Amino acid sequence: MPEPSYIPETLAGVPRSAWPGHIAIIMDGNGRWAEACGLPRIEGHREGAVNVPRITQEASRLGLVQLTLFAFSSENWRRPPHEIAFLMELYREYVVRERPTIMDNRIRFTTIGRRDGIPAHVLAEADRTTEMSAGNRGTVLCLAVNYGSRREIADAARRLAERAARGEIDPAAITEATLASHLDTAGMPDPDLLIRTAGEMRLSNFLLWQLSYAELWVTEKRWPDFREADLHQAMRDFAGRERRFGGLPAESEGA
Repeated sequence: MPEPSYIPETLAGVPRSAWPGHIAIIMDGNGRWAEACGLPRIEGHREGAVNVPRITQEASRLGLVQLTLFAFSSENWRRPPHEIAFLMELYREYVVRERPTIMDNRIRFTTIGRRDGIPAHVLAEADRTTEMSAGNRGTVLCLAVNYGSRREIADAARRLAERAARGEIDPAAITEATLASHLDTAGMPDPDLLIRTAGEMRLSNFLLWQLSYAELWVTEKRWPDFREADLHQAMRDFAGRERRFGGLPAESEGA
């Protein structure tokens, strides 16, 4: 992917080499945003959906390799049926409405998570957007829908066990890379930076394997209020951290 020339003032002086390539976001706080505004919870989800293209387009302008958004977790099925139906319709509307923007910005759209439970007409529209954008070479936009990380890892282990039972793979030869290649995110880079809105300090069963060495950045802002400047600040803070991946600080090497 060619390096874009766009550098916002809020990232001036931060070397591109220090920018995260893959950012994952837990888009939290839609319901609390609505309640604070005296609105029904579904209005918070609607406003949160409006914010997705804003941040996605900024990620594209910045030339990020990938943006992964936690849109609907496997635990979200516990919510009231009317809220789930509304969220599914928001998902369908998004993948239809944003097709021109996705294509104009050369964004490649994809999803992770199980398909069961999602209405067939919603899946059909998401699949169409995936197929239309498959040849794009810009930022990858990945939506995690009906996704749960523990379930994802269990599914990967099951697939490996089935292959071993058929004699296709030697259990002794299974490595971390082997397991990673059977996850929903196979072929994707691990996130460098995880952003969570609304101040919660937990991962909520999101990309547990993939986030092993990601930097975490939490803001009190709720997702509908999260803006491009907040994304830039998270990137600036990321650039200022030393990522050692279990090793020693650079100045300690050889000491």
